[in-house]
Amino acid sequence: MKGSLLTIVSLVVLAGVLGWMTLGAQQVECEVCMEFNGRRNCATAAAATKAEAVRSGRSTACGLLASGVRDGFACDAAEPASTTCR
Repeated sequence: MKGSLLTIVSLVVLAGVLGWMTLGAQQVECEVCMEFNGRRNCATAAAATKAEAVRSGRSTACGLLASGVRDGFACDAAEPASTTCR
C-alpha cells in the first residue's frame, strides 16, 4: 500500500514537472496567415522565440495550402499575409 502511494505521488510530480517545462519553453504564441495559389489559411503556433513560432505557424498554414513538395517549399518561402504575436 505504501509503495503504491509513493508511485502515484511520484507520477503526479513527474507529470507536473514535464507540464511546467513544456509550457515554460513556449513563451511566444503567433497566428500566421499565408496566401498561396489564391487560397488563404491561418495557423497558430507557440515556441520559445518569435522567429520559431512564426516559422512553425507558416509551415502549418502552408500544409493545407500546398500540394506537393515544390509547392510546399514555395509556400514556406513566401512572406506571411499577416502575423500576430503575443
